[in-house]
Amino acid sequence: MPPIYTIVIPLKNEEKNIIPLIEELEPIMDQLRKPWELICINDGSTDKTGDILSHLVQSKQYLRVLTFDRNYGQSSAFDAGFRNARGEFIITLDGDRQNDPADIPALVKAIEGHDLICGIRKKRKDSVMKRLISRSANAIRQRVCQDGISDTGCSLKIYRRSCFDKIKLYNGMHRFLPALFLIEGFSVGEVPVNHRERTQGTSNYNFFNRSFNTVADLFAVYWMRKRRLRYRIKKDKE
Repeated sequence: MPPIYTIVIPLKNEEKNIIPLIEELEPIMDQLRKPWELICINDGSTDKTGDILSHLVQSKQYLRVLTFDRNYGQSSAFDAGFRNARGEFIITLDGDRQNDPADIPALVKAIEGHDLICGIRKKRKDSVMKRLISRSANAIRQRVCQDGISDTGCSLKIYRRSCFDKIKLYNGMHRFLPALFLIEGFSVGEVPVNHRERTQGTSNYNFFNRSFNTVADLFAVYWMRKRRLRYRIKKDKE
């Protein structure tokens, strides 16, 4: 049977997190009693991530692996997963295990009547500096994009796959997917989710690629929102 849900996880140097994450995912997804698949994107890892995925794919029938020839970034990894997904709904989460798979059923329930549901990390387990940067960035994004989303940086989301027929991603633009969905007239919502400390590996993001490099993207989304076509055709009188 074709899958109803496709889970998409970008991975870069997450050799210590892959197996524990999949072990958490399996019982959660099986409880939904719907066919599902998992797409892992190896985004230019230089550790044993690729070897582990090659081994797992031999025994996990639901697992599909996409391997980049080098590191292209999270936007490209998500886009590759979106374009190769077969499920009616796409669920995304990070490979660092800070997103809690136990929150997936709540997202599945909330997607009814919506096209995108975003997770909100209510009790973040990041450093004070990281939380301050994220809070400032979210405030600026909401003011400019007016997407009504509290925490677009949370990767734990669920999307209606058919919507991506109208969405085109560019480098760095995965952070603005809620705004892009709204521009196309889709329905967006959010639900609170758990957030956990990273216990293995190191973050692949820093102050600069979380802040300064998103300014141009922010204004690009602002331009798209202001310049989108809004015409309506009058119906002929009978």
